[in-house]
Amino acid sequence: MIKLLFSSGLWLLATAAAAQTRPAPVTFLNPATVAPAKGYSHAAQVDLGPSTMLIISGQVALDAQDVVVGPGNMGKQAEQAFANLKAIVEAAGGTMRDVVKLSYFLLDVSQLPAVRTARDRYINTATPPASTAVQVSKLFREDLLIEIEATAIIPKKPGSR
Repeated sequence: MIKLLFSSGLWLLATAAAAQTRPAPVTFLNPATVAPAKGYSHAAQVDLGPSTMLIISGQVALDAQDVVVGPGNMGKQAEQAFANLKAIVEAAGGTMRDVVKLSYFLLDVSQLPAVRTARDRYINTATPPASTAVQVSKLFREDLLIEIEATAIIPKKPGSR
């Protein structure tokens, strides 16, 4: 009985030590290459073992200095939002080929062709990500025309955790 308790105690101690050295399953990312995040994180990284899932907050046409790019121009705003997505994916060690899902929130869905033109400069058009487009009545700022969310699955490099 004492041996069993001692063994159980060592197992609990070893388990607790392993849990402390194991990386957290979720970390948050706010690269300096995009506008500062105010009250949220730009991305959540979820450890999936052989890969990392990157859930990216909606990106808009704000540059790294927090200035709107392309006021009144859907194409230019989409271009900046995709540039932001790319910067976040790359900061997590991935590429835009790792993006598996895009969600668009547009003030005017008739402007989708301009969004696709910008998108096609960033994604693999032969196998585009799954996507959703939703027309909305308003975004969080009056001068913004589009917001784009993304999810990426980034394979881990050999030898990385």
